Amino acid sequence: MKTYDVVGVGFGPSNLSLAIALDEHPAGMTAAFFERQSSFGWHRNMLLPSATMQISFLKDLATFRNPTSPFSFVSFLHEHGRLPRFVNNQDFFPTRQEFHQYLEWAETRVSHQVSYRSEVTSMRLPQGTGAATHVKIAIRDTSRGDIRWVGARNVVVSTGLVPRMPHGVIADQRVWHSSEFLGKFQAMNPAELRTVAVVGAGQSAAEITRFMHDALPHAQVYSIMPSYGYSVADDTPFANQVFDPAAVDDYYYGSDQAREAFWRYHRNTNYSVVDDEVIRDLFRRTYDEEVRDHRRLHFLNLTRVTEVKRVGDETRVLLDSMAGVTSELDVDAIVFASGYDSMDPTRLLGDLNRFCLTDEHGRLRVERDYRVATTSDLGCGIYLQGGTEHTHGLSSALLSNIAVRSGEIVESIMRRKAGFEDGFAGAFEEVRRDAA
Repeated sequence: MKTYDVVGVGFGPSNLSLAIALDEHPAGMTAAFFERQSSFGWHRNMLLPSATMQISFLKDLATFRNPTSPFSFVSFLHEHGRLPRFVNNQDFFPTRQEFHQYLEWAETRVSHQVSYRSEVTSMRLPQGTGAATHVKIAIRDTSRGDIRWVGARNVVVSTGLVPRMPHGVIADQRVWHSSEFLGKFQAMNPAELRTVAVVGAGQSAAEITRFMHDALPHAQVYSIMPSYGYSVADDTPFANQVFDPAAVDDYYYGSDQAREAFWRYHRNTNYSVVDDEVIRDLFRRTYDEEVRDHRRLHFLNLTRVTEVKRVGDETRVLLDSMAGVTSELDVDAIVFASGYDSMDPTRLLGDLNRFCLTDEHGRLRVERDYRVATTSDLGCGIYLQGGTEHTHGLSSALLSNIAVRSGEIVESIMRRKAGFEDGFAGAFEEVRRDAA
């Protein structure tokens, strides 16, 4: 069984950024990453033609950690001969498709460390050890089904967000979550989609609504939202400071009262909000249709979906408005842009959970360097890239801070490794002196 200094579970942008930080560190460490997908991909089913990134291109995989990194978005543009034209475009926000091209370009440079179609199924301690300095990790080949084992002195878990459907709603060929949108949509015959609906009031819901309105000129498009309308995302300079690396310290070391105020004041920078340009475009479309007396785009405000059921070939959606009015809508497809749940590493950790410390709410205690706090019986480091909103704040599930976070994790591993080696060398010298 080969043992690595670092084993990464999952290989999305966060662990890709970690692989780059390891590659650029002068000390060098052995590393391996395992991803259950068949190839690299990041929200492929939301790469809509008109969708742009909501963060600056400078918040890439490396720049905030190392502005001279050859893995930067600027380096990607230069290599592809697009840097002058991108600058002339005078836009901080590339399309999501171009940013995905950048991620794929960066992945090819570290792909020798990644095993795809490889699902981590369990972790356990080696037998017959005291304070274990490494763990055994079981990896299942998803194409063949066989299991192999590797050892890890440090584990970095980054399995990503988990798509969330409303309670009682089951996805099928006509009922989709936004995370599977493009794949499901492209598998359909557009002529069969005469009435479609999108549920939600966030960025994904608005983008899908606009896409369906463009792609299905013959169809009735319904946007169902619990609010009166879309709320604009606060992307002003002062508000954007909540995504700065320094804001992590403010949150981590803040009081419970300060953390609560943080979420209350700044949720509108990311959650259930929409870019101003998209909101104005959708409103303009509805007004133009009203002028032409040809309505295809409908907004059902203050409305919730209470049930979804199949009736013959149709999908029937039961609706309840805030005014207490119930109604039904038969659709050919419905998309739930109902968000995601945070990564929960406890299932994956399995037997190792007994060594992990928790807070008064049963959540994992996470140190400032993203290392799970454990008892002294576990010497192996367990680091989290995600699932740390309760300790590290708003940027935990976003791209904004991944370059700096990856650098902090690498430095933490190196610092702890150096401390262990210094301690081991000191103990060896003491034994040598005693023997002399």
